[in-house]
Amino acid sequence: MKRKFKSICIILVLVFILVFMLSNPSRIVESVLFGINIWMYNVFPTLFPFFVLSDLLINYGFIKVLSKFLGCFMYIFGLSKNTSYVYFLSLICGSPSGARNIKQLLDKNIININDANHLIRFTHSVNPLFVLGTVGSILLNDLRLGFIILISIFLGNLIIGILFRIKDNDSCNKNSIHDFKERESFIAVLSNSIYNSLDILFLMLGIIIIFLIISSFIDIFNFNSNFSLIIKGILEMTQGVKLVSISNFSLIYKVVLMTFFLSFGGISVHMQVSSVIDGSKIKYKNFLISRIIHSILSSILVFILFNIFY
Repeated sequence: MKRKFKSICIILVLVFILVFMLSNPSRIVESVLFGINIWMYNVFPTLFPFFVLSDLLINYGFIKVLSKFLGCFMYIFGLSKNTSYVYFLSLICGSPSGARNIKQLLDKNIININDANHLIRFTHSVNPLFVLGTVGSILLNDLRLGFIILISIFLGNLIIGILFRIKDNDSCNKNSIHDFKERESFIAVLSNSIYNSLDILFLMLGIIIIFLIISSFIDIFNFNSNFSLIIKGILEMTQGVKLVSISNFSLIYKVVLMTFFLSFGGISVHMQVSSVIDGSKIKYKNFLISRIIHSILSSILVFILFNIFY
């Protein structure tokens, strides 16, 4: 009975969406094109090279090299040296690359499930090129503000990683990982990396478009413009920061709200992360709770940094 009721509710929601799409075709097409634009010019160019490169680095044993030089830093989080690869790569990539790399290392038994469930808390980041270039230079017309936002996001993650530090983690005593043997040709490894990267990126495109279509429904309820902006930013962060940039908020509140959206990631990013870790024992709950804390913490940090340095 409960399952039947759930199915009926889903059908009613889908019928409502179908009616909305048929009665507002131009708005739907606009949302789809906007989603493709975001993916084509912001997501794909910044993530595809990093996805392919990270696959190649994992396959050719770069983790072992990195862990020797930077692995000791991970002990402040109660993690093994092998996790350094995920953390430092997350600083230069963007979500869901952190979740993707965590799952890859877990699948290869390079890290354990304790490492994975802690890493998922503080390896969500936004691509620095997007924050500095798009948000700072273009939307806010000031590169310094991009740096302030980026530093706040990094510091927020660092604090979360330390606050939820793992105690007595069995993997912390492991100093090395097994050597990787070259079982396939470079062309085969590269082809497989490209295929896997495109697979995830097209999934991301679909999720982005779906959430932009959902956010377009908000306009039919005639909510207060500021409330509508916040809801849309929570659903899809890229749309959120662009709407904030053209809002009537004062500069300080624009910066704080943008940082909030970027730190939370948007429900769209949450769906992407959930899809990436699906089938593993990595807990999405850890990601969700940490994003809520991170969005609040980073917003406070950016407010402080703005008043000190700007």
